[in-house]
Amino acid sequence: MAARILANLIVMGSGILGRAVFQAYRQALANASKSGVAQETVQNIRRASKIMAEPEARQILGVTEHSSWDEILQKYDNLFEQNAKNGSFYLQSKVHQAKECLETVYQKKAQGTMDA
Repeated sequence: MAARILANLIVMGSGILGRAVFQAYRQALANASKSGVAQETVQNIRRASKIMAEPEARQILGVTEHSSWDEILQKYDNLFEQNAKNGSFYLQSKVHQAKECLETVYQKKAQGTMDA
């Protein structure tokens, strides 16, 4: 009889505790969204994950500042295919981000020479 009462207390107590934790979590989310902290954090994460510095991009692709765009594309294609076959998706995505970063740099340079 005592074991049954103890088991009922444990089950009821865990149910109450679970609901309290869930309500606290919902309240924390509501407070964060009211203050804008959650949105700012998500935006910072998105910005940080998309931005790659030019030196890092050059290092990943193994090219120099004097490399031509064709040379960069060759390196990109080679590294992308190698990682597609037996590499990792993470490395493949880094190679792709590096190419995109350098692509914007070379587009800006091309526009700068056209404007001049």
